[in-house]
Amino acid sequence: MKLKDRIIVITGAASGIGRAMAIRFAAEGARRVVCADVNLAGAEQTAALCGGVAFRADVSKEEDIRVLIEAVEAQQGPIDLFCSNAGIGIPGGEEAPNDGWQRIWDINVMAHVWAARHLVPRMKARGGGYLVNTASAAGLLSQIGSAPYAVTKHAAVGLAEWLALTHGDDGIRVSVLCPQAVRTAMTAGNEEGVASIDGMIEPEAVAEACVKGIEAEDFLILPHPQVLDYMRRKSADYNRWIGGMRKLNRAYRS
Repeated sequence: MKLKDRIIVITGAASGIGRAMAIRFAAEGARRVVCADVNLAGAEQTAALCGGVAFRADVSKEEDIRVLIEAVEAQQGPIDLFCSNAGIGIPGGEEAPNDGWQRIWDINVMAHVWAARHLVPRMKARGGGYLVNTASAAGLLSQIGSAPYAVTKHAAVGLAEWLALTHGDDGIRVSVLCPQAVRTAMTAGNEEGVASIDGMIEPEAVAEACVKGIEAEDFLILPHPQVLDYMRRKSADYNRWIGGMRKLNRAYRS
């Protein structure tokens, strides 16, 4: 898909990857970029930078996503590309509190489900569309120090796979964005964390990878290309991979 003349919605657009996507997609000639975020002031700043429009939406609430989709289609036109990009991270393992698990589940997984629930029927009816779901390399590998993040990002990848294989014949294309460390508010203060092992990149580099991945209609968008090698090693010898990750875990816990 070429982005020129497309109507595009981006959640989590107030900063970081979402803001970089909005600016880069506008530079490709998008007809309209809708910048959605729970932080309306930030979304308005992004919209001003890309000539788009701002919309307040809390993606942890299905109703907000439904209203977002209905409002954009009524006011701007049919959505060609929906980037379900908003996400959060929390530390901890199985001991993390239930309310933390539920919140990260709603934002990192259910927001993608709700976007598909309310948009896929519309896209099917008009012969196609495009979904880009932001997950993480943690969804293909894992995340040292955060079970909730690792689990929800794995689920996000699984959902994207299911949507791609189920709705591909309906003309709906799906990509899942899986970067490692990106310089955003989420990684601030943790620049030397385990996710930065291959270097921390800027949001603009992620947005550039998205443009190329969407044009090629690639399912996996990997701004850190070495992640593909790690996936291959994991699948080739799972026991050895677990052993290597245990070693990494010890290094970052010490």
